[in-house]
Amino acid sequence: MNHSARRRIAIVTDSAADIPPDLAQEYGVHVEPLILIMGTETWRDGVDIDPPGFYELLQRSSTFPTTSQPSIASFIELFSRVSRNTDGVVAVLVSDELSGTLSSARAAAAKLPEIAIELVDSRAVSMQLGFTVLAAARAAAGGAGLDEVAAAARALVGRTHVYSVVDTLEYLHRGGRIGAAARHFGSALNLKPILEVRDGIVSPLTRVRTRRKALCTLLKLVGEHLAEGDKVHMAVLHVAVPAEAASLAEQLEARFHPVEMIESECGPVIGVHVGPGTLGVGFYVEWAGASWLPPGCCLEEPYSTMRLDWQVQAGFAGIAKLRLWPRSRIIAW
Repeated sequence: MNHSARRRIAIVTDSAADIPPDLAQEYGVHVEPLILIMGTETWRDGVDIDPPGFYELLQRSSTFPTTSQPSIASFIELFSRVSRNTDGVVAVLVSDELSGTLSSARAAAAKLPEIAIELVDSRAVSMQLGFTVLAAARAAAGGAGLDEVAAAARALVGRTHVYSVVDTLEYLHRGGRIGAAARHFGSALNLKPILEVRDGIVSPLTRVRTRRKALCTLLKLVGEHLAEGDKVHMAVLHVAVPAEAASLAEQLEARFHPVEMIESECGPVIGVHVGPGTLGVGFYVEWAGASWLPPGCCLEEPYSTMRLDWQVQAGFAGIAKLRLWPRSRIIAW
């Protein structure tokens, strides 16, 4: 089903989102490719080279690749093209902490004052970003306006999670994230790092001996965020191991019964640092938000159920259910 027929707002993202091409096409998402650089060669991610082709080159080459953000000119062309016959553009992009992509988009938007453009820093990468893009795309498909579509994306910022198991320490070493001694020691003990993506930054969480135990730990980490009856959206992420990704998706579906399951191959933005064999899970729980909270109150990492009572100075008294993540707190009251 094509969801783009009623769209008033064009949705833009970048190739770091790792949204499967068929899903991007279904929702009419326009994907701006990042630039891949290996030695003297350059490619547009997902246009000139796909992930399987890139990882084949990665394993053969002694040159460690890098990525670069799209140019200002490419965003000007994209915004101008996709805004035709729409009321505006919402661009949900890779974390500003990780890439200069948002800076290029900002500069492009400044040169197009005649187009209504909302830019959203997802503070995410891979399907953390992808889920945020899809939230915007689904709002747009339902006929929402510019502000509503941007708000749908921002409502997911900071609420998605990604954990991954790395199969080899080689690429963390080649990328300068661990030293030679750590690589040798970890390889000798068959240690499998488990990484977390938070605010678009890949960080080590723990290390587990053997891949089987690491995948069990991965499932446990996911389960710690979920409660009975949660409506959870999930994505299995992989780097060049589609069969293992399909098996992991089956286990997740059997255990957690997600309302949505996406299988996605990680693009080079993440994949170049973790290498082939990596498996991960991205997910978030549907949450109605907290628009009913008193002015000045915001939430940090929503999860388990509790009750909150308040008395607003204007005289309104209310009781509502609040979902908070473990170890979370209400902030900025």
